[in-house]
Amino acid sequence: MKQQQQSSLYLEVVSQTEEPCLPLHTSIVLFLLSYCECDSFTVLLVCNKSDSCQAARRLVPESLDVSVIEADELPQLLRGCRLPVVLDRAQTLCRAGLAVVLRHIINQTLQAEPNRNHMLSLLGFKKTCLKACAEVSKWTKLCEIDIPSAVEEHLKNPTNEHLQVPLSILQLEQRLREPVKVHNDDKIRRQKLRQQRLNEKTGQGNKESESQSGHSSEDSEGLELRTALAKLDSVLILTTRENSEIRKVKTTDLPPLEHIFAEGLYFTLTDVVLLPCIYHYLNSIQSHAASTLNQLPHLLRWYSQVQEVPGVRRAAEACGMTLSRPQAPLSIPPGLSAKADLSEQVEQEQLEMTTQLPFVGGPRPTMTKLKENGIEALFAPHPCPAWTLPWDTLPAAINPTEGKMSDIRTVRKRQQLNNLVALVMELARPGNTIVDFCSGTGHLGIVLAHTLPNCQVILIENKEESLLRAQIRSADLGLTNIGFIQANLDYFTGPFHIGVALHACGVATDMVMEHCLQAGAAFVISPCCYGFMPNAVKFTFPRSKRFQETLTSKEHMILCRFADQTAVQLPPERRHIGKQCMGLVDLDRSWAGEAHGYSVRVMTMEPESCSPKNNMLVGCLLQKSALEDGVNKVEIPARNQDNEGPFTAQKVQIS
Repeated sequence: MKQQQQSSLYLEVVSQTEEPCLPLHTSIVLFLLSYCECDSFTVLLVCNKSDSCQAARRLVPESLDVSVIEADELPQLLRGCRLPVVLDRAQTLCRAGLAVVLRHIINQTLQAEPNRNHMLSLLGFKKTCLKACAEVSKWTKLCEIDIPSAVEEHLKNPTNEHLQVPLSILQLEQRLREPVKVHNDDKIRRQKLRQQRLNEKTGQGNKESESQSGHSSEDSEGLELRTALAKLDSVLILTTRENSEIRKVKTTDLPPLEHIFAEGLYFTLTDVVLLPCIYHYLNSIQSHAASTLNQLPHLLRWYSQVQEVPGVRRAAEACGMTLSRPQAPLSIPPGLSAKADLSEQVEQEQLEMTTQLPFVGGPRPTMTKLKENGIEALFAPHPCPAWTLPWDTLPAAINPTEGKMSDIRTVRKRQQLNNLVALVMELARPGNTIVDFCSGTGHLGIVLAHTLPNCQVILIENKEESLLRAQIRSADLGLTNIGFIQANLDYFTGPFHIGVALHACGVATDMVMEHCLQAGAAFVISPCCYGFMPNAVKFTFPRSKRFQETLTSKEHMILCRFADQTAVQLPPERRHIGKQCMGLVDLDRSWAGEAHGYSVRVMTMEPESCSPKNNMLVGCLLQKSALEDGVNKVEIPARNQDNEGPFTAQKVQIS
């Protein structure tokens, strides 16, 4: 009965040397459940081996109510996702990935008990803590992926003779030593300045008593720590108006604030993620290489301060973690600081940036350079430019006006959907799985599920609000061949036949394309926001070998920036240059795809006015015979001349 009433939370169990153990992602989720005292989920541990199930249950303290299942008992929708995942009661929407699941647990805790406002603070300022996906955020990647992976790798061989602190741990140490910037920190920094000046005046009188006690009261409970703990206790710090001398000090001359927690002064979800990782790491090196602690004074300070947070020790004990307080070294031996260890990496990054040849501003020199090397934007002919869905006869829930668009935007959205749906309809076969990446509220995926009832359609989106709206629209239509996954793209690992994306922003286009290449799936992708591409963590640009041999990353970047200048209000000549830059960036992407045995064409949507970002990347895995011929051939959808009846195949040679 409980499983029918609640969402189900599935956590991974892994087997090492025939014995099951909990990976860090599972430990982190269990720790948050304990900290939030959340009982809104049916918790299930997932084992790969049947003989591990009974042993796996013993890994979890009795205070936590969990069940154990085998991997082949997972619902179908979840089998293509990396754990942890949450499946809703209707079993049509799942949330996958560590950060997404943790944020959902917090939201469910608040929904069950709205008065627990301190839980909301875990999501950070503007509720954005760990919201940016790891594929584009170095900080999310460090906390969600790099540090847990590094600690797990260390635990596999903790007695390595040449034990070194993992780079990700050193990066965290470096982050903790940097000054803190928080919202409205000017007032706190002025209080700190006032406190420092007061200490200077009274310091001589207190010096003797402090030397006898061995520490300063301000050292043990500084302004930053008192501010942080005051917020946790929901108690306002009593402040008085600063005197004119303090008010006149320039902001740049105010003393910096020190890290109390991972993201500054306030305890957030990031600290929840890091605590189990650092707990296991510190326990290991204390046993095998205690001298390593000399490199991590700021991390040790953070570790002690986190334990001051109300509820942390209780939650840790419930999860079988006995927190201790490792003593930070009084001084760091020369050459052992995290800053020194990271210096080589920073110098290498700076060297890579300075060794690239400079470029002259504007896109024309770069475009000319490409042309001189035989590279120009090429657009394949559209196979069915006049084809359209029967919008007037489709159910209302399919219409883009559901998103409360203007009439003009609705017409353009319909035209965009016509282009992608036409190509997918020709590629799809009964029984195929179609994945709508970056699906938003489901404009494309819902049309495909309705139009292709013999195919399974999965919508993947990392914004919960958008996916919930898509789920409601799907329910109104009574669709049974559709599923919803809230996740960052890397947490979806399932097989599929066709990948689609309408206006995948920036590097999301490259991520969708990469997923399709790895799955051997065809794809129809409409790129967008080219200027955001260089901000990626996962990819380097240019992508293709030929572009890499011709352009530097800076020259490619300028193509991306000018590719965004295609808005209708711009002068025609400028829009033309923007379109050519779009074509060149997507040509680079297409050649990168062809290196994986694909035929990839760059097309323009019809009519071109349907969107300033009107390119499409259409790719199919080449047949073995075509590869042996050394000629890139692909079956391209094309309509009969009257644009009626089924598609016919038209062979097009891609040079």
